[in-house]
Amino acid sequence: MTSVQTVQLPPADRSWRTILRRRPFTHHNRLVALVVLVNLGFAGWSSDTDRLTALVVANLTLAALIRQQLVINLLFWLATSAPKHWPLRIRWTLGKVYHFGGLHVGAAICATSWFLVLAATTTGPPLVLGLTWTIMAVLVLLVVLALPRLRAKHHDLFERSHRFGGWAVLVLFGVLSAVSNPVFLWPLALVVASVALPWLRLRRVPVHIASPSPHVALVSFDHGVTPFAGSSTAVSRNPLLEWHSFANVPAPGRSGFRLTISRAGDWTAKFIADQPSRVWVKGIPTAGVGNIDKLFTRVVWVATGSGIGPCLPHLLAGDTPSVLVWSTRNPRRTYGDALVDEILGVQPDAVVWDTESRGKPDLVALAYDACKRFDAEAVICISNKPTTWQVVEELESRGIPSYGAIWDS
Repeated sequence: MTSVQTVQLPPADRSWRTILRRRPFTHHNRLVALVVLVNLGFAGWSSDTDRLTALVVANLTLAALIRQQLVINLLFWLATSAPKHWPLRIRWTLGKVYHFGGLHVGAAICATSWFLVLAATTTGPPLVLGLTWTIMAVLVLLVVLALPRLRAKHHDLFERSHRFGGWAVLVLFGVLSAVSNPVFLWPLALVVASVALPWLRLRRVPVHIASPSPHVALVSFDHGVTPFAGSSTAVSRNPLLEWHSFANVPAPGRSGFRLTISRAGDWTAKFIADQPSRVWVKGIPTAGVGNIDKLFTRVVWVATGSGIGPCLPHLLAGDTPSVLVWSTRNPRRTYGDALVDEILGVQPDAVVWDTESRGKPDLVALAYDACKRFDAEAVICISNKPTTWQVVEELESRGIPSYGAIWDS
């Protein structure tokens, strides 16, 4: 096992190109800015009610469709279809496809802004004015609750307000369009279909749960769905109130899949303690950040704790040569011998760092060392927010394409 003390990190590049890869200049925020700039190009339409309505509808449609599971899978398929002989810089950028949420944020902000202008200039019967200002109030509420700090602090409220508030906006906007300008009912119908489609696949399915420790539940599904590596499934115990997405772990040659759920809040703690026999699922398996490993010849997977879950399907499939760096507390006691042996069976050269006996490692140094030893083109980090951002930004400042979740939903 590599000793972190022997790893010498080269100095970080401080050029403008590297600075523009760091927060707040992420690809997510660049997409937000792009949508806003495009909308500003239509500022001359602000005096025409029909054109204002068209801008609102166009932005609402983009905001909804870019979050649709089929659209997400299409985006990942297009981005990861690039041949591996393409220049690394191009593939580096394509790997940032999971920042697509910037389009959602930009479009939602612009839709709300245009609707505010529309509401301020709308005249007509009380029904039209009432619908207009009710929609305006709901849109402002959704935007406020989606602000990063409020969303992180009150995530359940954010999730429920987005679900029920979003449905309310579609219904109210449909009624408003029907009584004022029916031509906008067609794009609204597309949005309604997009939102409804995952719910048409809502079902309650049996699960088998094993808990090697009070901190982890290994949940097995076999209800006729075998998802692809790099996808996730949303599960719920109360489908109208709360959903949680976890990475699917299919095993080659076997039907069904597993989820690794670790204690990380009230919902997961209760799930591990109760071990329900059935859970709700909806929609289809949806591509996640790990899917971008297809763009590279070799990758390093960096995981902490239960972050091993999203890495495991890729390690088992072996489609892209890889090496694992896993930092976790007493892996065998926490996750069980069977899972650890399964990991080591496909990753005999993995760096498994026991934080209980060795303390916390310098993950940037370990990942950099593994990348150089393995001649990897990219690093994918699955961890908590501070660690993920640190690993991604520090490695990218040293010229290594790096990826990790951005917590934009």
